[in-house]
Order: sequence, then C-alpha cells, then structure tokens
Amino acid sequence: LQAYVDQLKAKSTEYYTKTPIRSNSFQKQAMSLKYRDEYANVMRQRDGLNVMMKKLREPSKKSTQNDNDTPTVSLDSTIDSIAMEETKKQLHSKRKRSHTSLEKYVDSSSSRRDLSTVDDKDGPYDGSSVKYALNLIQKRRMIEKNQKPTWHAPWDCYRVVVAHDGWVRALAVDCSNKWFASGSTDRTIKIWDTASGVLKLTLTGHIATVRGLAISDRHPYMFSVGEDKTVKCWDLEQNKTIRSYHGHLSGVYCIDIHPSSLDLIVTGGRDSSVRVWDIRTRAAVYTLTGHKSVVTSLRCQSAEPQIISGSGDSTVRLWDLTAGKTRVTLTNHKKSIRSLVIHPTEYTFASGGRDHIKKWLCPDGKFMQNFSGQNTMINAMAMNHDGVLATGGDDGSLYFWDWKTGYPFQKAKTTPQSGSLESEACIYAMAFDRSGSRLITGEADKTIKFWKENGDA
Repeated sequence: LQAYVDQLKAKSTEYYTKTPIRSNSFQKQAMSLKYRDEYANVMRQRDGLNVMMKKLREPSKKSTQNDNDTPTVSLDSTIDSIAMEETKKQLHSKRKRSHTSLEKYVDSSSSRRDLSTVDDKDGPYDGSSVKYALNLIQKRRMIEKNQKPTWHAPWDCYRVVVAHDGWVRALAVDCSNKWFASGSTDRTIKIWDTASGVLKLTLTGHIATVRGLAISDRHPYMFSVGEDKTVKCWDLEQNKTIRSYHGHLSGVYCIDIHPSSLDLIVTGGRDSSVRVWDIRTRAAVYTLTGHKSVVTSLRCQSAEPQIISGSGDSTVRLWDLTAGKTRVTLTNHKKSIRSLVIHPTEYTFASGGRDHIKKWLCPDGKFMQNFSGQNTMINAMAMNHDGVLATGGDDGSLYFWDWKTGYPFQKAKTTPQSGSLESEACIYAMAFDRSGSRLITGEADKTIKFWKENGDA
C-alpha cells in the first residue's frame, strides 16, 4: 500500500515537472489540461488512501483494553469501501446534472410549468432520474387538470352535398363568405353557395388531382395547385386561367397567400421545396430548401415567422422570408406532418401528425402542449375565433378541441354516404366560414358536409 502511495506521489511530481506554469502554444495548453485532469484524479485517490491509512494506523479502543480482541481489518474491504464512496459521489453529481436538464426540458415543454411547486424531496435525493422525471410530469398534469376548459356548444352535421366524382382534397372560403371552392381528384374545381350549398360553377383546367386552393382577399383571383406540377391563377370575373407558375419538379400539394401587400404566394410539393412566387410577374422570388421529404402543409402570416411549413420528414420549419432561409427547425414530431393551422388572433399555431397535435408559440416555435387522444393521421385542421380547433382524421374521426386547455369537448365520426366503402370515411380537408359558425369538410366519400353549433345545447 505504501508503495502505491509513493507511486502516486511520483506521478504527481511528474505532473509538476512536465506542466509549465504558463503555456503559450496550443499543444502545451492541451498537454497541461490533460495532466491537470490526471493530477486531479491522482490527488483524489491519494487523499482517499491517506484517510484509509490513517484509520489503519490508529489503534482501536478494544486493542488498548485487550490485545487478543484486536479486530482484523481486511485491506480489500477497506479499498472497496473507498471505491464505493467515490462511485456514490460521481453518481450524485451525474444525477444532479440530469435533474437540471430534466427541469429545463419540462420547463420548455409547457408554458404552464412552474418548477417552484416542486419540493426538495422531489429533487435529486429521492432516487433515480426516472422517478424525478415522473414526479415532474405528475405535477404538470395536476396543474393542467386544474385548468378548466371553456364551454363550447356541440357541433352537428346539418347538410350533406354529393359534390364530386372523386375525393374532395381542398377547400377555400371567400372573404365575402357568400361562396366557397372545392378541389377534387376528378381534376375539377367547383364553386358553391355557402348558405344553400348549391353548385354555382365548375372550372376545368388541371390534368391531375387538385390538392390545394387559396382565394385572394385583395384581388378577384383564386389560386390552385395540383399533382400535374402546375400552379394556376384563376380570374373569377372571367372564370378562366390567366397565369400559370412553372418551376416545381413534381406534384404540388399545398398553397397559401401571403397576407401582406407584397402580392406573393407560397407553394410546396413533392420536390421537398417551398417556392415563393410573385403574382404579377410569375417569377420565383425564393426557392426555400431544407426539407428532406414532401412538403404537405403551408401557412403564411404577416408577423415572424412569415412562412411555416410541415413535411413528411417529421419536421416543422419556420422560415425567414427576408433572409430566404430557415429560422427554426422543430423536430418534436416523430411521424410525418400533414396539416398546420394558425390561430387567427393569438401568436400561436398547431401542427398535426400521426403521433400528436402540438401547439407552438411564435416566433421561435416554443413548444406549449400536446393535444392527445385522436390516435390517427391528422389530415386537416381548422380554427375559428372562439377558440375551437377542429381536426379531421384518416379514419373519419372529427374532434373539436378547446384551444386554451387542449381538451377534446366533442368526439364525432363522419358517416360515409350509402354505397361507399367503410374505408372511405376519411376527412381530407376542412375550413370554417368567415363567421366561424359553420364548418365545411371535404371527405373521401366524394361529399361535402356542413357542420354548425347546436343552438339548443
């Protein structure tokens, strides 16, 4: 044992001789750090061995009374006990670091998280990090449970219109709230009266499925995108195509109009790119790249981030339109994302995929909460001014959520029309009218359904 202590002393002396007091070069600094760490470990072990030798050299009380009763101390057991103490110290420091990271994670994962409610007994002294994480999650759920959702009237389906000869994949409501448009896999766009549900006009021009529609609030224009790689601008006064925007290398799946006075439209598709177009000149202002799979949903707003995109690569990207690059990439989703929705008054938005519906805070995309319960692929989402979030699933489920608390106050299921397959109970598109009192859904059974609040509830 004494030989080992002498060896440690020699090693520490070697540290002092090899490490200069001041190092000028990068290599000397690296060597200095290396020897400093090694010396710290050596000194820690030497201190432990000195304590052990001190205990071994001190005679016990029993040995002074009776030499025959001198206890036999095992050297191996003493070394093991010192090693156990060192291991406990290291585990304690690791646990402390893990608890700190857990607190940061839980704090960032919920805007209502209050770490001041966590007692010291819930801290690093109660056991493993898993137990501590469970305590944090349980307290967060108790906080969420205490928040009562706002009461909303239930929604009922009051009209079903046999609209197209194929799946209804896109819906858009005009700013006047007098009519809305629908696009389908039958390659047509149809204009409907909002109040009566009567067909007013049918537009043809696409040679493949119409996947997205957007109606301008400032011009008499409607824009459509389809799987034929084209973006079309329709003049609603002449009821014909006046411009086409070419540049996408594959099918175009989503479109939105920038709400500012810049006269810009944004499209995304299977080529994994987000393209920004000038309405008047038909020029591609930006080609925003970064997604690794199909861009399935797009939303624009006047405040930052001005463009939000969701993709099949399970990411949501917030784009800086001024710089023409990604501002933030959100990777919380584990499955592909099909839909996005922006709150009309708050500075928040939501994304929907197969795993969860997630609520985010702008402009940096801070995660706020999950909307859990609708265990299916979320194809479409819509939001009104009353704080009602409607989501449509791949299995025909239609959920209505309270936006503030994430509580599903109504769980409905659409009924396919007679003669359709049971698998055609699928909601592909939805939109609230401008008043927010009516919900329009486009479904796989080729129908458009109208929903409204039950006034007698």
